[in-house]
Amino acid sequence: MCGIVGYIGFQEATPIILEGLRRLEYRGYDSAGIATLDGGKIEIHRAKGKLANLEKILQDHPAIGQCGIGHTRWATHGKPSEINAHPHYAGGIVVVHNGIIENYLPLKERLRGQGHNFSSETDTEVIAHLILQHYKECGDFETAVRRGLSEVRGAYGVAILCEQEPGKLIAAKLGSPLVLGQGKGEFFVASDIPAMLSHTREMIFLEDGEMAVFTASGMEISTLAGEKLQKPTKTITWSPLMAEKGGYKHFMLKEIYEQPRAIADTLAGRILEEEGDIYLEDLRLSDAELQQIEKIYVVACGTSWHAGLVGKFLIEKLARIPVEVDIASEFRYRDPLVHDRVLTVLISQSGETADTLAALREARGKNGKVVAICNVVESSIARESDGVIYTHAGPEIGVASTKAFTTQLVALNLLALRLGRVVGSLSAETCRSLVKALTTLPRKVEDTLELDGAIQTVAQTFMGARDFLYLGRGNQYPIALEGALKLKEISYIHAEGYPAGEMKHGPIALIDENLPVVVVAPHNDTFEKVVSNMEEVRARSGRIIAIGTASGPDLAGAADFVLTVPDIDDELLPVLTSVPLQLLAYHIAVLKGTDVDQPRNLAKSVTVE
Repeated sequence: MCGIVGYIGFQEATPIILEGLRRLEYRGYDSAGIATLDGGKIEIHRAKGKLANLEKILQDHPAIGQCGIGHTRWATHGKPSEINAHPHYAGGIVVVHNGIIENYLPLKERLRGQGHNFSSETDTEVIAHLILQHYKECGDFETAVRRGLSEVRGAYGVAILCEQEPGKLIAAKLGSPLVLGQGKGEFFVASDIPAMLSHTREMIFLEDGEMAVFTASGMEISTLAGEKLQKPTKTITWSPLMAEKGGYKHFMLKEIYEQPRAIADTLAGRILEEEGDIYLEDLRLSDAELQQIEKIYVVACGTSWHAGLVGKFLIEKLARIPVEVDIASEFRYRDPLVHDRVLTVLISQSGETADTLAALREARGKNGKVVAICNVVESSIARESDGVIYTHAGPEIGVASTKAFTTQLVALNLLALRLGRVVGSLSAETCRSLVKALTTLPRKVEDTLELDGAIQTVAQTFMGARDFLYLGRGNQYPIALEGALKLKEISYIHAEGYPAGEMKHGPIALIDENLPVVVVAPHNDTFEKVVSNMEEVRARSGRIIAIGTASGPDLAGAADFVLTVPDIDDELLPVLTSVPLQLLAYHIAVLKGTDVDQPRNLAKSVTVE
């Protein structure tokens, strides 16, 4: 979602804010803006489109000041335009905002009745006018912010300046992420960690209903009600270089190639091969609590939901606990049957996904236990869960998730193995065998990446297709879904993922010589069934791209192109088979000339419902 960066200190604010916004481009945006405060005067510059458009404006009209706020906007209320871009201004109050204000229309109507005039279509402008109205009544910036935000319903991460009180920056949070950075004589605020990493690693994570006031003399954190808080700083170990492309053409390609390392990092310190067990330090649920679990909900969105579908196969097979997989945006609206013997596993790369966070609170509100699988340390979902399994993928900048997905699959394997050992469904010997296979996974992903050249040939052959069909069975069906999603996201080609056995119930009508069909066909228990489905495609002149495994029968006679991944235990095969599909989507998108890292209409972290 939208990116927020704020600065107050002894340096010029504009270069720092622009650098931070650039590091948040991965979140997706359609306009950008900046406001600086210098000597009691606010300057605002905004532009539709990319940051380069804003930077061009600033070259001709420099923004001066050692205090400022900036924003990259992804449209929710109001079309992408300069007038709807942030920051928004009202009588000396200037605001940048991430989130959605649900009651902005009645507030806007009331404020109009009090003489306020609005210039944009956004909900955010209402915040500026609301704080201005309270400022007129009380004459104090901090009090006006508290009173104004107390009237707001919805979600917000905000940074606010006031012309009448220069040298002060206020930030507050409810439902949208906001991180504070502490330097030497300077302070930062941002919606995500990478925006500040080149300046400080000492950070504080605001919780819902908290507010920070920055001045030249320091930082004060309190609740919106005014109760003072002491919050410790967290030292972030990510290097700023981890967020650079490192010589790759796109972040997405870099992150695909980072998967062996990311998987190794996710496994590090968690495997007890000799004991035939798994160690999950941050799970924070006792063996006794885990043994009482009668049912598991896995809840996630998008790519993470596909990981959850694989997780169902893993947990039910290894731990013999029934699992239901839910799309987070649907979970709380069906009154799920959660109680103290139900475990809800939430999967989110960012740990800030609004629908997943709402599902977490639904489960906790019904006395259920909650565990998160997450990539971002100290994110909202990680903090609010009973336990967490961090994926240690490092920053993922490309909007289309790759290394986050495969490390989620690894984390789900670890969770399934741990549950299996605790409940007694998995022997130490079997666990030891699977753990040994896990240790070979990074090397086998490296081997799979060697298919890159062959995949480029496939991409060149099919880049002109208007539609794709992806098929898989068992734990490869979610990989078919994920492959189709990747192609849709970054190449804008329509693609569908289907269970291979369902092809006869509709999609077979689409098959002709113009429809490429990607079939995930590893040599496992369903191999013969999948080959039969391939024959049905061939009989209708469909063109097949098959993903097979090294020990399986030769698929050359049944497919136009065959991509072969190394052999590994069936539980881990989804990690390997997903890699060629990532590369296929990437190379088709590059050939079509789309914006691979920032596909249109998409955001990296979806922090509104």
